[in-house]
Amino acid sequence: MESKQRNILVVLGHPNPHSLCGHLAESYVNSAKKSGHTVSFLKLSELNFDYNLYSGHKKDNSQILESDLVRSQNLITEADHLVFVFPSWWASMPAVLKAWIDRVFLPGFSFKYRKNSPLPEKLLLGKTARIIVTMDAPSWYYKWFNKSPGVQLLKFGTLEFCGVSPVKVTIFGQVRTRKQTDFLKWTKVVESLAIQGK
Repeated sequence: MESKQRNILVVLGHPNPHSLCGHLAESYVNSAKKSGHTVSFLKLSELNFDYNLYSGHKKDNSQILESDLVRSQNLITEADHLVFVFPSWWASMPAVLKAWIDRVFLPGFSFKYRKNSPLPEKLLLGKTARIIVTMDAPSWYYKWFNKSPGVQLLKFGTLEFCGVSPVKVTIFGQVRTRKQTDFLKWTKVVESLAIQGK
């Protein structure tokens, strides 16, 4: 059974595009394209933007959105499915990914405050996502002892908060002790997800 063709945005959140995460992201992009999906690829390390959101979400925030961030918002709007690939550093995510989230997922774009309600209006409804994380720690340690902070932040604190659902997670652990055969298996896993548009 053929998978439904989708418009997919792949976001590489590793500052080194030649890393394992870079390889997995490239593998996803190439396989998805070969399967007929429409794919856009953002390597965050190549974008030019200020990492700091100076005024938070205040209404008087006059901070200019750089062209790379405007393009990022346009690609998110166009996408049916978002794929985030990044390493777990200190149980969270690299600074470039957190900064990009801070600057891109703004009120009026990804969510909207509602008067007299603590719950937002979700502006990214109808989209799904996949989070792919690599780490030196065992995946069970990350989940049960660290409580998956990086995944929690992105899945629940950002994506689902803005209406993206479901958000699926794939974790590849113990990177330092893995053999080349393991990396090949991981590549196959990512390619299979890409073919299905998941």
